[in-house]
Amino acid sequence: MSVLTAYARLLAASAMLLALAACTTTDIASVEEPTVAPLTGQTNDPAPGFENVKAGSEEDFILSVGRRIYFTQDSAKLDTVAMTTLDNQAAWLNRNPAWLIKLQGFADDSGSESKMKTLSQQRADAVMAYLVSKGVDARRMWAKGYGADREVRDCTQRSCKVQNRRVVANLRTERDAT
Repeated sequence: MSVLTAYARLLAASAMLLALAACTTTDIASVEEPTVAPLTGQTNDPAPGFENVKAGSEEDFILSVGRRIYFTQDSAKLDTVAMTTLDNQAAWLNRNPAWLIKLQGFADDSGSESKMKTLSQQRADAVMAYLVSKGVDARRMWAKGYGADREVRDCTQRSCKVQNRRVVANLRTERDAT
């Protein structure tokens, strides 16, 4: 078989497939529409498994607001993503004044132990100051820096270490002893 003959057969087969694909039914009335509602993302129903989360609970805070704020290396400066999370935390805390909040600061291992301990405290203090600026009573909060202790991930990649540069907001019903 010559190359031209093979090419002609391929063209003929392609033309047949296109013709078949163009065929449609003329009886559109017999086609049933699906009865499933479209997924618009706009529903008041909770996600499966979260139906029993009570508004104002610790689970509500974690799921609907978020409790972690991340920082760049060697910095205690809040970026716009952190401020958005903190705005949501402040609004939630102002709606739920019975909760106290412990702000735990952490750092990675990019410096001496004392430097990372100081930086983690500065991060927790920066978060506390921001929440106070948004109307949360300072007497409801306390901040503690843990340095590079309690790493989320022990790793060497820069993209991984960012998980350790954080402040975690933990709700409490009473102030910790330390």
